[in-house]
Amino acid sequence: RQGVIEKVHGGAVPVVEASTHEPGFEAKSALELSAKEDIARAAAALAVPGSAIALSGGTTTFALARHLLDVPDLTVVTNSVRVADVFHDAQRPAGGRGARPGAATVVLTGGVRTPSDSLVGPVADRAVDSLHFDVLFLGVHGISAEAGLSTPNLAEAETNRRFVRAARRIVVVADHTKWGTVGLSSFASLEEVDTFVTDAGLAPRTRAEIEEHLPGLLVAGDVPTGSADAPPATEG
Repeated sequence: RQGVIEKVHGGAVPVVEASTHEPGFEAKSALELSAKEDIARAAAALAVPGSAIALSGGTTTFALARHLLDVPDLTVVTNSVRVADVFHDAQRPAGGRGARPGAATVVLTGGVRTPSDSLVGPVADRAVDSLHFDVLFLGVHGISAEAGLSTPNLAEAETNRRFVRAARRIVVVADHTKWGTVGLSSFASLEEVDTFVTDAGLAPRTRAEIEEHLPGLLVAGDVPTGSADAPPATEG
């Protein structure tokens, strides 16, 4: 039903998407829901009250936006219509008068809308070029050691490059299924990423590979060693 395997004679094989295939927002929203929530919760802890942050388009950054509503006095720049709607809907308190105290100031870049409801193109690029961010929270279509961060949309790749250049710190938010996926256009290398926030579905071998390329790997949903929730050690 999710379209990740295809039935063949004697079994099933993985479905390899074309590098130019760009699923719509609704199609992606139904995938890896619990992983995205874990990632969003962990990434929200990296946002500092009063800072200027950028959120790119994507379903994981959309989940993150909901967790950022309680972080006071943020300035949020986004090229995602869905992300902007999260903040706009939460800005007004009950009664509809005035902005909620501590509510984020939201700047929507403008531009041409993609199938995933991101705004890209020259208008978005110029808007991002004029700004500077403390942190960029970046959703990706694919991530790999060879191709870095990639997307099937050429215009979105260019807008994402502008976001990367404008940010002091880059935090990628992506579930484990994005590792090994390569889109048509790369827009950043792994070495440009400061922190990669993902979920516990990432294989240990892959974690080790990622840690060779970037300084920060945050695996949401992992049980810390020595946690009260961890199973007791056995002797022998």
